[in-house]
Amino acid sequence: MQVNSLKFSGHESFHCRPFWLKKGFDFVKTNQVFNDYAGIELGVGKNMVASIRFWLKSFDIVDNNDQLTELANKLFTDDGWDPFIEDEATLWLLHFNLCAKNYSSIYHLIFSELRKVRPEFTKNHFMSQVHEIESKQSENIVGKDFTVFTRTYFGKPSKDKEESFSGLFTELNLLTELGTDNNNNHLYHISNSKQDKIPWQVILYCIVENDNYSNSISFSSLFTDENGVGKLFAFSQDGLESKLMEISENTKDVVYKNDAGVKELQFKNKTPNGLEILNSYYAK
Repeated sequence: MQVNSLKFSGHESFHCRPFWLKKGFDFVKTNQVFNDYAGIELGVGKNMVASIRFWLKSFDIVDNNDQLTELANKLFTDDGWDPFIEDEATLWLLHFNLCAKNYSSIYHLIFSELRKVRPEFTKNHFMSQVHEIESKQSENIVGKDFTVFTRTYFGKPSKDKEESFSGLFTELNLLTELGTDNNNNHLYHISNSKQDKIPWQVILYCIVENDNYSNSISFSSLFTDENGVGKLFAFSQDGLESKLMEISENTKDVVYKNDAGVKELQFKNKTPNGLEILNSYYAK
């Protein structure tokens, strides 16, 4: 990862609320712009306007010019695939985009890099990792980003509404809090698992959208590449292999081969269209 790609601010210390993506999508869809008056239309304060815009970019709902992406239009129009994020498959898609797009660096760093060397990690471990890459990063900003990260993957019910929050990805159960270490720091873990709940269509979409892949992709690449589905979805090896076999069984032009110990996914004629793959799932 290049140093100048690191970004640890922009969310104004707000984790993404579940309804913000639809709200932000509708705002942009009606050709409105993120100016000083945007908060009136969105019904939030100035800092939350900036945060909503940040999250739209982080999840690839809009591009760097605040233009809606094709996937966003398919998902979030009122008659779209899942405008109110009621299907867990949409959460997995958004999680993958958040990590792979790398607009907000912490998600890629933790899922692709940190847990590779630190299966169990604390905020201090993450801050040390960042410091090794770019020593000039503000500890205060990076520390706040870690708090937003944990709130994104956790939920905290409370009788006090100010203390209660619901993380967008709570139900994915990707992040586990193990307790504290010897220095009383919160200890976290992301374990590899079979990830049975992820639809094979989501996995195939994420594979074909990776421009680094050709018509033949080794299992090792899918499992270990920094933007591979293996790392970003926290697959176990047998879990990923099961999904690749499921893809092969359900898609006539995609074959998963395991010959003489050589494992690879092959596209027989042409690479499938990613949005058509997702449409086949959401059409159900």
